[in-house]
Amino acid sequence: MKISFDIKDYISNSYLNKNIIRKLKKKSKNIIFNIIGEIKKPDRTLNILDDKFKFNFKEKELNKFKKYKTIALIGMGGSILGTEAINFFFKEKIKKKTFFFNDLDEDKVINFTKNRNLSKVLFIITSKSGNTIETLSNTFLMKIIKKNSKNIIIISERKNNFLYLLSKKFNLFYIEHKKFVGGRYSVLSEVGMVPAYIFGLKIKKLRQNLNIYTKGFRLNFLRESTIKLANILISKKFNNLIFLNYAPELEKFLFWSQQLIAESLGKKNIGFLPVISSAPKDHHSLLQLYLDGPKDKIFYIFSHEKRTKKKIKISKIFKNTNFLDNKNFNTVKIAQKNALIKTLKKKNIPFREFKIKSRNEQTVGALFSYFILETIILGRLLNINPFNQPAVEQVKVFTKKLLN
Repeated sequence: MKISFDIKDYISNSYLNKNIIRKLKKKSKNIIFNIIGEIKKPDRTLNILDDKFKFNFKEKELNKFKKYKTIALIGMGGSILGTEAINFFFKEKIKKKTFFFNDLDEDKVINFTKNRNLSKVLFIITSKSGNTIETLSNTFLMKIIKKNSKNIIIISERKNNFLYLLSKKFNLFYIEHKKFVGGRYSVLSEVGMVPAYIFGLKIKKLRQNLNIYTKGFRLNFLRESTIKLANILISKKFNNLIFLNYAPELEKFLFWSQQLIAESLGKKNIGFLPVISSAPKDHHSLLQLYLDGPKDKIFYIFSHEKRTKKKIKISKIFKNTNFLDNKNFNTVKIAQKNALIKTLKKKNIPFREFKIKSRNEQTVGALFSYFILETIILGRLLNINPFNQPAVEQVKVFTKKLLN
């Protein structure tokens, strides 16, 4: 089966502890065996990767919402980051105006609702708990809740929560959020696939390559990679994970990855601090620190070696040709990326390279799947629960007490 992106690890054995590696290899066999088994179980989070995953909606039910040319998505964290990643990756393909409300920005809400016919906007409101404070605040500030509104979709758990009760009281279109799928893992479930379908994307293709890293040599690669990363996290020598991004279309995907990694693995005094760094822009601000500063960073380098037609023309202005003459933008970026890679190798700085081959649905689905699998395996290798977020829950409790 073809895959639409490549991954390569450049993590020197000098950073690894042989005794720890030996223990992790032994432990990883059962962990990966159990994880592959969980994919087939309909009450486990990993079931989102199953080819036979059952949605709590039918595509024909959503066809009536495709007429909307403007879509506003309201949510926080995993309830919206994945959808934003999909939308941004296909921004040239999606022929709809989309707005994401994923913070408390009063001016943004007021400017959006001002002088706009809100009845012509489709609102997709998502919260697993149905009680997310920011989501409810944005929803009610917009004043969009009305009896029998035909332009609202609510996605939440089916229980005694604010959003579900709201959908019942006002007779709003409701889709159940599966209890066993946590927010940051929900992009391949109803949470991400409902908006993707309304965007006009093919959700079957988005879910086509989800199990590709659970088979053959790719499974071996996944296993070896997670063992190396677990060793690095146990040693606590590298605390910062820098996403160096040469592919602008992946920016929002990296913000999704940031939450996934930070919230899933940042426990028990262990974890990476994931930082998104735009390249080559940050070559001129942060690269000096990256290369010559504290040796506490591991780098993930993302690129898309796409072909572009427009070229830089200098020979028409200057008779003597320049090294930039007749080069396209992507050629320049790839040269900068490869120069950085050479430098990282020379300095023996650990990094991984993610190279996008095709900008299609299969690519995004495979990327989501890989990072989900890797994160869950890492959590279990480290004896960390990758599905909870106890510290965040404590902040939510304090916030509600202060508002009462």
